Amino acid sequence: WYPLVELAAAAIGAVSVTLLAPPAAWLGAVLGWWLLALALIDLRVWLLPDTLTLPLLAAGLAAAAMGLPPGTPIVSAAGGAAAGYAALAGLGYLYRWLRGREGLGLGDAKLLGAAGAWLGLDALPWVVLGAALLGLALALAQRQPLRAETAVPFGPALALAFWGVFLVLAAR
Repeated sequence: WYPLVELAAAAIGAVSVTLLAPPAAWLGAVLGWWLLALALIDLRVWLLPDTLTLPLLAAGLAAAAMGLPPGTPIVSAAGGAAAGYAALAGLGYLYRWLRGREGLGLGDAKLLGAAGAWLGLDALPWVVLGAALLGLALALAQRQPLRAETAVPFGPALALAFWGVFLVLAAR
């Protein structure tokens, strides 16, 4: 794992510096590294720890309040944080109610809330669409038949989509 993690971290820094001008480049790199850590944790232990997701949400709100890239207005950041969390938490509760088992953890909801804080309410559908497509690709890459019981960690797909949308918005 370690050489791949090092290469991924280097790629995050290189992509950020190539696509964005300072200070957005440095912000993009730090955000990418933070999301890489979350994705790797979720891949290994199926958990997105509050010790990383909640400070990420607070940092997004702080970045919006300070006018940092991608330049999300604070009202949109707060609305995005609330809507992102509520959407996935509600979907997770509905799934549990209908199926009688866990299907989507609250860590995913907190990560989408953090994405909303960084990117704003208008960008959330793009994050969800990107994450859904990436999650499907991850499920297909497992080379197992896809069934209702097939489990795939959603955090890595959500993290990559979050970072990708950040890069697009910050490059504008």
